[in-house]
Amino acid sequence: MAKKNGFFNWVGYKEETEPTMSSVDRIRELEAQLADLRSRRDIRSLSREEFEILATETAVAMIKSAQIRESKAQAASDRLVNETQRQAKEAIEAAQDKAQSILNGAEARGRKYLKAAEDEAAEKIEQAEIAAEDLIDQKKREGNALVTSARREGEQIVGEATRDVLEYRQWLNGVMEEAGRLYKIQTQSLDAAQEAIQASRSRLESAYSRLSELRNNVLENIKEDGKLVTSQPIRVKSERTKAAIAAPKKAKKKPASKSVKKK
Repeated sequence: MAKKNGFFNWVGYKEETEPTMSSVDRIRELEAQLADLRSRRDIRSLSREEFEILATETAVAMIKSAQIRESKAQAASDRLVNETQRQAKEAIEAAQDKAQSILNGAEARGRKYLKAAEDEAAEKIEQAEIAAEDLIDQKKREGNALVTSARREGEQIVGEATRDVLEYRQWLNGVMEEAGRLYKIQTQSLDAAQEAIQASRSRLESAYSRLSELRNNVLENIKEDGKLVTSQPIRVKSERTKAAIAAPKKAKKKPASKSVKKK
């Protein structure tokens, strides 16, 4: 505390209880005392009070110089801060203006590009619709032509098939008539052949019977050594009295009709 009071006393600080003068008057008084002290050549000849005054004035001058430098530094700092803030504000405003300008230009270009794209899209859609309508019309015409051609070919095929059916029916009727005629001829021929076979069988049986009877007579009248059993003549039954076997009737030949050929 004593050191603090000594420093206060050294710098010329006084308590509030003492009557105080204005700062300007005090500074002027100290400057006058300092000038008086500086005019003296030997500082060792100063009294304690004068030395304290000199020290106080020196400290006050130093503090004042420091305050002035601090004030100047503060003013320079304030100016620098203000200038920096102003430049920053101007830069921000310029950047905002530039950004807004770029944004406006981009929006304008975007609207322009969008309008151009919409117009081009509308044109493409219109062209596609026209092309689609043309293609649909073309396909309809081709479809109608194909249907007409198919109908015409179908009618032609049906007509040809109808003619073929009629011709086949006529050919089949002719074939059936010719088959019936041939069936009758073959039936008559088979009947005549059957009668001839019966007649031939009867003659064969009759001949076989006479041959068998002749064999029996030979066996009865001739011995194994070839001599007759008796010396009396052998009576042979005459077959001249029997009626002759009728010959088979010949079937009348009819001219063969020409077969109907299929067209």
